[in-house]
Amino acid sequence: MRAAFTLWATAVAAGVFETALAVGGSVGGSVGSTAEIAGGLAVRGAVFTAAILVALRMRRGHGWARIALTLGLGVVGTASMVVEPVHALAQGSSTIGEELAQAGAMDLAFGACRVLHVAAVLSAVVLMFLPAANGYFRRSRSGRAVPAGSGTQA
Repeated sequence: MRAAFTLWATAVAAGVFETALAVGGSVGGSVGSTAEIAGGLAVRGAVFTAAILVALRMRRGHGWARIALTLGLGVVGTASMVVEPVHALAQGSSTIGEELAQAGAMDLAFGACRVLHVAAVLSAVVLMFLPAANGYFRRSRSGRAVPAGSGTQA
């Protein structure tokens, strides 16, 4: 579960970086009030903290944490990150090539970070359900304690 945990931590780090870029763009571009920015930071901070805490439980073999991460971040979280760009592309107002040609350095950094973020989440979800991971969670459920630093590489 170390690899899955590392990917969850990578996803959270990418989310923090995306947040920093977004806040920098909001403050520099006068987009959103201070209260809106603070509210967004509070929500993201709570989600990032919960993600790490639940990922720690997953790493210790708690099956509920695997399900919570899958549904909460793997499904809902990923959808929140990809629905808007996919919808914009589906509208046909521009192509990926046109968007890239018009993108500035901040847009490209944000996009690259978002791709890393989504890839880390999807990879972590897959690793949590591989046969070795299933055995890891079964051993934990059967009463054999799984130390925090041990486990499979999944």
